[in-house]
Amino acid sequence: MSALLIIKELILMNIENNLDSVAALKRLQSVIKRTPLIYNEGLSEKYSCQIYLKREDLQVVRSYKLRGAYNMISQLSKEQLLRGVVCASAGNHAQGVAFSCKKLNTRGMIFMPENTPKQKISQTRMFGDGLIEITLVGDTFDDCLKEALTYTEANNMTFIPPFDNYKIIEGQGTVGVEILEDLPDTDVVIIPIGGGGLSAGAGLYMKNKKPSIKIIGVEPEGAPSMSKALEQGAPVTLDEINSFVDGASVKRAGELTFPICQQVLDELILVPEGKVCTTILKLYNEDAIVAEPAGALSVAALDLCANQIKGKKVVCILSGGNNDIERMQEIKELSLLYEGLKHYFVISFPQRPGALKLFVNEVLGPHDDITRFEFIKKIQKEYGPALVGIELKSAHDYAALISRMQAFNFKYKEINKDLTLFEYLV
Repeated sequence: MSALLIIKELILMNIENNLDSVAALKRLQSVIKRTPLIYNEGLSEKYSCQIYLKREDLQVVRSYKLRGAYNMISQLSKEQLLRGVVCASAGNHAQGVAFSCKKLNTRGMIFMPENTPKQKISQTRMFGDGLIEITLVGDTFDDCLKEALTYTEANNMTFIPPFDNYKIIEGQGTVGVEILEDLPDTDVVIIPIGGGGLSAGAGLYMKNKKPSIKIIGVEPEGAPSMSKALEQGAPVTLDEINSFVDGASVKRAGELTFPICQQVLDELILVPEGKVCTTILKLYNEDAIVAEPAGALSVAALDLCANQIKGKKVVCILSGGNNDIERMQEIKELSLLYEGLKHYFVISFPQRPGALKLFVNEVLGPHDDITRFEFIKKIQKEYGPALVGIELKSAHDYAALISRMQAFNFKYKEINKDLTLFEYLV
């Protein structure tokens, strides 16, 4: 065994000795719900295994984040509670902090990105019940984090990190305690990852309690901060991220969570945002579960590890259900694009009578549907190219659609695969 590996194991052992998620669970008993571990028959049959959903979407604040927030805030001194606390959050941690402020009668200042869903903002305000203030700043969690840290120092308050603190990690570890108490013979646990608090806390407890258990982490493809950290051997700051999966989109993995995840994760899977959207819709339509994007990550990963979980007892941590109804149209759109059922084209219609009628009657298939049609500009008083959105019944219908456009001499440019043009026009 190399000296470096020995040092890492000693560090991990020291962390284990200083984290007590069992004690944290007792501390949290009067505050949190013990969320159910529910067997899912449909998913189990599909993947030829036994799949259970750990329903943290049914938590008091509809996510697991309350566990870590309350665990840390409840252990602050009276002087710290009098001065108040500060946090930065994309939404779920904010709600956990707000709930804790109300419960412990302390003042809170909460910084959230400007693009935080309205539902999460209103819920945070409701849980704080007059004891918290909300400031919206920046486009990502990392942007508002800088402002929150500056405010904390200037006002001599206590910062409550969303993931990079041992008390937070210890609190999130209570999810793992409940899983193994309710299903001791669990073989695989699939955990969503943002900054790594849940995967570090729950993963560390479960690996320590049952070394044979397999821990699979899941990140959104557009925000692979933990993946890059594992590749580089240390946390790295990503230049850009896709913040769609807002509860799991951070530019940099935690300094404290990374070495734990490095040791406890057996595998890390990246899931495309479109696949997450498809999963959200399926969970809603098939199981009446309202999952937010980060909450659906673990279930979205099942296709990507299907061979590994066959015949196993698998737990997917459904980490949150704070999904704004106003986002559903965007979620449906991204799902259709990912599944190959929605395509956008810029089409130059021949300048002759009946061209549009020809397109509708001859080019479109019997089950194809135009969902958007607008002329982009006029040329010499004649209509120019048009932006056309077409929804297919099956992804297999795409090749025939393209073939018919070519056969009838309709010049086109597909913009699904041109991100710059797509963002500009759609």
